[in-house]
Amino acid sequence: MNKRRIHTDEAPKAIGTYSQAIQTGKTVYLSGQIPLDPASMKVVDGPIDQQIEQVFKNLTAVAEAAGGSLANIAKLNVYLADLSHFPHVNEIMARFFEEPYPARAAIGVAALPLGVPVEIDAILVLDAE
Repeated sequence: MNKRRIHTDEAPKAIGTYSQAIQTGKTVYLSGQIPLDPASMKVVDGPIDQQIEQVFKNLTAVAEAAGGSLANIAKLNVYLADLSHFPHVNEIMARFFEEPYPARAAIGVAALPLGVPVEIDAILVLDAE
């Protein structure tokens, strides 16, 4: 299998043994993004809406580095430390996506890296050339 690493300075650098994304064929697997500011590598300090928005900005940057956009995302997995924040995800997501929306799962978790409240990963499918 051919794998191509996707990297952009417009999204937070990997803080472990993983890539921002990996492309195989027309499919791109985007690693989970948390509300880190890519310039400072610090967690965005603000309400949950600002943190969720930063996550989608980070996903946008990685999708674009792969040659796609959020419109190419087929599947999202949303991890929340508090599922009561799920309505915020829907509200913010509506600003970044148009119908047909990607398939999605929402998972409540006990904790996330750096103590953040949200992480989102995705599977993106690039258009045929």
